[in-house]
Amino acid sequence: MKAQIQKLANLHKKDTFSCGQLLLDNYISKQASQDVKRKLSVCYVLVDDEQTVKGYYTLSANAIQKESLPEELSKKLPKSYEDLPVILLGRLAIDKSFQGKGFGEILLLDALNECYKLSNQLGTIAVVVDAIDIKAQTFYESYGFILLPSSGKMLLPMKTIEDLISNNL
Repeated sequence: MKAQIQKLANLHKKDTFSCGQLLLDNYISKQASQDVKRKLSVCYVLVDDEQTVKGYYTLSANAIQKESLPEELSKKLPKSYEDLPVILLGRLAIDKSFQGKGFGEILLLDALNECYKLSNQLGTIAVVVDAIDIKAQTFYESYGFILLPSSGKMLLPMKTIEDLISNNL
């Protein structure tokens, strides 16, 4: 079986997707296509030979308050900015049949690569995630994401992403 990452399209079979998180299962089967049509997010899917969705992630534009950043990051930024541009990695999920096989890392690195390419065309300082649970938080921390205690979000600066991509791709 050959897995590929593609932008979500009508040909993709998403109704059987199950990652163990009802919120994430329902999103891909019921809402993702609508969000893409409305330009609220872009959804990338990991599909098998039959075009069955085995994993996915979403990206969208976002902003984060400067005051929520750690001091070592915020002191390098202009004082006149209150909100800073970031990319939201809104959802990342792997079907149970693919979990524990490295596909989470493959999707995350693909997402970060997309974000880095975007950052070269559009001002953005980092990628932000809202980890759904402690397991997800631990996963993101292993790639260098920083927990922002004031918001519960996690942040990965573009410089860290650049280093991660150059070491992994």
